[in-house]
Amino acid sequence: MSEKTVPGRPGDRHDAWLNKINWSDDGLLPAIAQDAKTGEILMVAWMNREALKRTVETGEAVYWSRSRKKLWHKGEESGHTQKVLELRLDCDEDVLLMKIEQIGGIACHTGRRSCFFQKLENGQWVSVEPVLKDPHEIYKK
Repeated sequence: MSEKTVPGRPGDRHDAWLNKINWSDDGLLPAIAQDAKTGEILMVAWMNREALKRTVETGEAVYWSRSRKKLWHKGEESGHTQKVLELRLDCDEDVLLMKIEQIGGIACHTGRRSCFFQKLENGQWVSVEPVLKDPHEIYKK
């Protein structure tokens, strides 16, 4: 094949960039979605090799749903996609940090900006972030 490939891109025949990652025994990698402008951590999810390849190919976050056992393009139902601006691998090469632009301003399926909306106060978890949109309006299934 005379296909032109870009090193470190999914078209690379050897996928060396994917092989560098220390995947878990079940083939997964935790992926942190961080707002590129504010630095706020919006969510953490899992990726397998295919999810990470598709993320790089499309420029939008694609995850592996452990509960549904399938790829999940973030925003496929809600429209709240994540535009990936930068990818970074940690020093142990087993955690991915994605600097993203959160389209629609909502990352959490609860209708909140971030999945990290519960704060420990006096021994109890308290919701400290508002619901921006009712999840029933987001997910009309």
